[in-house]
Amino acid sequence: MVDPRSALEALVRERGEDYASLSRLIGRNPAYIQQYIKRGSPQKLDEEDRRTLAAYFSVPEQMLGGPAEKAVRALPAEMVGARREADLVLVPQLDIGASAGPGALAGDERPHSRIAFQPGWLRELTGGSFAGLSIIRVAGDSMAPTLADGDDILVDRGDASERLRDGIYVLRVDGALMVKRLALHPAGRGFTIRSDNDAYPAWTDCDPAAIEVIGRVIWAGRRVA
Repeated sequence: MVDPRSALEALVRERGEDYASLSRLIGRNPAYIQQYIKRGSPQKLDEEDRRTLAAYFSVPEQMLGGPAEKAVRALPAEMVGARREADLVLVPQLDIGASAGPGALAGDERPHSRIAFQPGWLRELTGGSFAGLSIIRVAGDSMAPTLADGDDILVDRGDASERLRDGIYVLRVDGALMVKRLALHPAGRGFTIRSDNDAYPAWTDCDPAAIEVIGRVIWAGRRVA
């Protein structure tokens, strides 16, 4: 019988997933899955965590340490995180907005609906993992013309501060969510926060420790008038 840790590690590798995103999928700290696989802590997965992971990977629970009679089940509808259904990936739309202006306080981070994407197309954007994806709405015009007020943006929370590079990100600063363009300083750890709308000033020499990087913006959709 295959060891559950080895089986999960193989699934992570084969499906192009990452430990942190899977940990967030089951509501744990980002290091939880890595510690389980590499350090044996916890000794076994919690039953609910095991069921969620088995459903996400579409494998029997027995592979991850569950009893043989347990069947694969669908992820619960209230789960915040992308899930597979048939040949589609359902990505949650969260009831929050990211300001492309002076900043807006975060709202209720619960999904109010989901949008279906083809997994192959989505994998090209993400490089593999779907667990950290969510859709939120842009508010304001500071990122115009790249992003307009009311645009829906696809945010990869698995692609955040650990892989920071030049690009558009959702940030949290003093409790306010905003979407801005980051430009890393080649000579140090700092970065500049810019707006694509020239009417808004840039913030130079920002300290990474003072900014929470939520995730990278990898796609945007908008209504055509």
